[in-house]
Amino acid sequence: MFVIIGIGVVIGAVIGGYLLEHGNLSVLFQPAEVVIIGGAALGSFLISAPAKVVKLVMKQVPTLLKPSVLEKDICIELLMVLNRLFRKARQEGMLALEQDVNDPAASNCFNEFQRIMAMHEVVEFICDNFKVAISAGADPHELDNMMELDMEARHSEEVVPSAMVKMVGDALPGLGIVAAVLGVVLTMGKINEPPEVLGHSIGAALVGTFLGVLACYGFVGPMGTNLELRAKDTAALLAISRTAIAATVKGAAPLAALEYGRRAIPGEARPSIQELDEALKQWATKDQ
Repeated sequence: MFVIIGIGVVIGAVIGGYLLEHGNLSVLFQPAEVVIIGGAALGSFLISAPAKVVKLVMKQVPTLLKPSVLEKDICIELLMVLNRLFRKARQEGMLALEQDVNDPAASNCFNEFQRIMAMHEVVEFICDNFKVAISAGADPHELDNMMELDMEARHSEEVVPSAMVKMVGDALPGLGIVAAVLGVVLTMGKINEPPEVLGHSIGAALVGTFLGVLACYGFVGPMGTNLELRAKDTAALLAISRTAIAATVKGAAPLAALEYGRRAIPGEARPSIQELDEALKQWATKDQ
């Protein structure tokens, strides 16, 4: 939602200011400049990105229109998923979780929390590390190290789309200059034309620079930053899971492990102890 609002504000401010100075909007309508800049930007992206990275970027860009994953309600749901797993492991033993982590979609520990189930990376992280705890019987410190390596590997891939989008954004001002230079070349071919013709042609050429700079700093660059922040949000969810899982594997009681996880939640997304208690009571009632 805020992405759409932001785009509207940028366009409204730029066009509104231009019109306040009695600018002619028809001069800004230069499809050829858009084709040159947009096509060259796409081509440079394809040159720099392997097929795997192209697919990753195409997958991540649509998430710009979705809400952040690091919201208080989502963090509470994540803690509720972990609570069910911790309590079951405490009551029935770690082996009792084998079916849950092998097929989370069919598990009562997961399937009631659809927003968490939609985060495949988070679910996979939880399940993979419980599988290690069940089958390998890893030392708690070794498991914690494994989870840290897992998070680093996942995060290194998560930040690739933002880096690629920023790279394209950084190239746009230069590509705008390319479009402007081509416009000047065309203008030089009209050197014998009247001043009003030359003026229109030069103005059209300068639109290329305008579009390149605006696209970079008004749209593409901020989108890259947005993707980077979203990658950090996902990493935060993994950090919450890691902290809580590490605590329970070391022998902490379920409530204590949840408190470790709650303390790992940053900023306004962190629920208070009272909010966590209320959520535990609410889901305990549903489990009955």
